[in-house]
Amino acid sequence: MTKSKIYKGRRGFIKQVSCAAIGSTTFFSTLNSLKATNAAAIANSMTMMGGDYKALVCFMMSGGNDSFNMLVPRGTAEYNDYANIRTNQALPQNELLAINPNTSDGKQYGLHPTMTNMQSLFENGDAAFITNVGTLVEPVSKTQYEQGTAALPIGLYSHADQIQHWQTALPQDRSALGWGGKIADLMNEANTNENISMNISLAGNNTFQVGNSIAEYSIDPYDGSTGMLGYGDAWMSAQMRSAAVDSLLDAHYVDIFQKSYVDVIKNAKNGNEQFSSALETIDAFNTQFSDNDISQSFHMIAKTIAARDILGMKRQIFFVDFGGWDHHDEVLNAQNAMLDVVDNALGEFKAAMDEIDMHDCVTTFAVSEFGRTLTSNGNGTDHGWGGNVFVMGGSVKGKDIYGSYPTLQLNSELEIGGGVFIPTTATDAYFGELAKWYGVSNTDLPIVFPNVGNFFNPNSGNLPIGFMNI
Repeated sequence: MTKSKIYKGRRGFIKQVSCAAIGSTTFFSTLNSLKATNAAAIANSMTMMGGDYKALVCFMMSGGNDSFNMLVPRGTAEYNDYANIRTNQALPQNELLAINPNTSDGKQYGLHPTMTNMQSLFENGDAAFITNVGTLVEPVSKTQYEQGTAALPIGLYSHADQIQHWQTALPQDRSALGWGGKIADLMNEANTNENISMNISLAGNNTFQVGNSIAEYSIDPYDGSTGMLGYGDAWMSAQMRSAAVDSLLDAHYVDIFQKSYVDVIKNAKNGNEQFSSALETIDAFNTQFSDNDISQSFHMIAKTIAARDILGMKRQIFFVDFGGWDHHDEVLNAQNAMLDVVDNALGEFKAAMDEIDMHDCVTTFAVSEFGRTLTSNGNGTDHGWGGNVFVMGGSVKGKDIYGSYPTLQLNSELEIGGGVFIPTTATDAYFGELAKWYGVSNTDLPIVFPNVGNFFNPNSGNLPIGFMNI
């Protein structure tokens, strides 16, 4: 167990104490009464190819992906609007990869030229796009925005604030609890493993996976769960250190904080041993994963899912973070390289899920703290608001584009200056539908997403957007 692993456990414990003391009492008091209901709902969930297992994979594109160059209008009139507003940041029309949605809005669309795997995934019904998504407290019109009469997210164009809001689903506040953590608080009893969290991070500490009683279990994309350096080794010095650690862990502690801290370390040690042992039993995939952190993160997720029964997991939430999307300069060249990495990783992950018959049970979804300006700053683009995201998996109603793709013109009804577009789909609707697929009940949705009622009625019987088969 490494020093960083010990720190993560300690951090999780401190957060549990501090969060309960700073205003999360309502959620915490509701939690216990809901756990039994959720456990029963999970037990009665429909049987899929992988049993009643489900996993969400959150793919964070940190920095603000210029997503109007990821999903691009390619029909003549719409492309001309796109090219006029994008100027030197526009992709050539003849290089766009054509996609053919099942449901037409009268427009034609294409993907970034590097996204050949995504094109195949989309056309085969395994992926979908959701357009003009962003953080909203409530629906906002251009008039309301200009007159200052609508509630807006705190720090609307701030990286720090917006990356937090996408992870907490609470844009009117700065919260320490993530919506993935809240879901795990409600549903963790579906799993039998007490040492490994439902929430597994391939990117270290993050807000998304932190709840009142759940924190992320951090693993390495290449090595998986790593233990304390030298612990259990045959060298005499290592044996002495191991014996000293065991002595500290086995000691009796009267102080509640000392005892809690030692318990966290014990759980981390046991979790590392269980995780490493489980992955050793997994056969190698036929799928070849690329040698980079993103592909290897998805490779490690695939191995973890393959070991789900050994680990005692019915529900898991994974987090991957690919940083560096803040392209104020060289956006075209940077996206060519980075979207190629993303596209290959997604194609590889899909192939691996097919190998173990788990594609229907795993949903991968993209997030990024904001879209970017449609206008150029000369060599790149600046911070925006609404943007486009993708979602992938066997339970996705793929080969379609959901939401309302905006008219890409300056001074349009959604453009509020500098090529920034007001979102027409709230992150609450996007996340709420993913949560419903995962097993969160209609009653519990407002607990996880406090603003959800501003965008759809959880008890209506309808889906927020309609991109998932539930």
